[in-house]
Amino acid sequence: MTTTAKKGIQPIFIIGALFFVFGFVTWLNSVLIPYLRLACELNNFESYLVAFAFYISYLVMAIPSAGVLNKTGFKNGMALGLVVMGVGALIFIPAALTRTYALFLLGLFVQGTGLALLQTASNPYITILGPADSAAKRISVMGICNKVAGAIAPIILGAIALKDADGFHARLATMDPAAKVAELNLLASRVILPYAVIIVVLVILAVLIYFSTLPEIDADKEDEAVSIATAGKTSAFQFPHLLMGVLTMFLYVGVEVMAGDTVISYGAYQGIPLATAKFFTSFTLLGMILGYLVGIVCIPKYLSQENAMKWFAALGVVLTLVAIFSSGYVSVLFIALLGFANSMVYPAIWPLALNGVGRFTKMASSLLIMGIAGGAVIPLCYGGLADVFNAQQAYWIMVPCYLFIFYYATSGWKVGKNIPALKNQPVI
Repeated sequence: MTTTAKKGIQPIFIIGALFFVFGFVTWLNSVLIPYLRLACELNNFESYLVAFAFYISYLVMAIPSAGVLNKTGFKNGMALGLVVMGVGALIFIPAALTRTYALFLLGLFVQGTGLALLQTASNPYITILGPADSAAKRISVMGICNKVAGAIAPIILGAIALKDADGFHARLATMDPAAKVAELNLLASRVILPYAVIIVVLVILAVLIYFSTLPEIDADKEDEAVSIATAGKTSAFQFPHLLMGVLTMFLYVGVEVMAGDTVISYGAYQGIPLATAKFFTSFTLLGMILGYLVGIVCIPKYLSQENAMKWFAALGVVLTLVAIFSSGYVSVLFIALLGFANSMVYPAIWPLALNGVGRFTKMASSLLIMGIAGGAVIPLCYGGLADVFNAQQAYWIMVPCYLFIFYYATSGWKVGKNIPALKNQPVI
């Protein structure tokens, strides 16, 4: 084992813990959507404002996050991101006490702001902490941490927030207005304790990160080949392959969020009780974990990260079409299986889009983080289509998204490139 590898072990464990935390917080949304739809009496479109408020913060805050990181460095920026997430979780307490949907959305936006800062720091950190051609493998390990947390989170919050949700919904129809308000207030209060625990965990982890031995890395350092390729460049916007990567990220996160956050509500649409449907997001995330394991074993020894991305995107098209043209548990199963198809896209976007950007890495990372706003826009469009047509036909929105991801993996990541090919060297 080389000295560099030995130094990399502890940072990878620390970043893995961060990926676990923001996976846990992110995938709570899959339960919050049906939960708040019930507690705040919302339609499909309104309920998907949960995803919109959470992910739109990435668009708003990603570039400011790069400025923050320039002042704080990666390590302190990660600690600050965790604190901001804690503030967002804190807002959930008055939101639940007053059953005010706008406050819930504000809390989600603030949590997303903290995550934008955290991910702007952690994603490029793990990408450039080793050989470029195996970056997707390292991100796959982080993805397992993220999705294990994501598989656990809906089960825990679902057991609390959606306990007896089907019976509760049936009882509401028979209640007088005063009793109905009292019951809805009681339902809203169920999230107070889980989010209080989340606040404590986030603050403790922020303190641990701040005092950790996590090393700073110089993202502005360039080797000779990268330096030649970036000569004369004055902005990250001058790398077409990066900008196409941002669009790919936008579309990818949209379909990833849809696969995880819509599957519970879609199960209910197919006539499956919420008591059963609340577990479906966990199946989606287990599919992603399986895909990450494939990536760890196969990349780059048997499969390049761009080819993995290409074939998994093609699988996404196939699974979506089967879900649209089938029904019941079979249709829901194929939406859940999209987790497997999605798994190798995110890990590959980062190294392909950041390859050769050199000293523009922080800004390039911010632009990619902005692309995560696809998780705000595309599920909201899905909710609108579901109200106009139905929850099944609305999944057609995913097909062109996967086709563009396929294009980027095939040739889009090479557009306008005059930079070195991925090789067995660190990007820095």
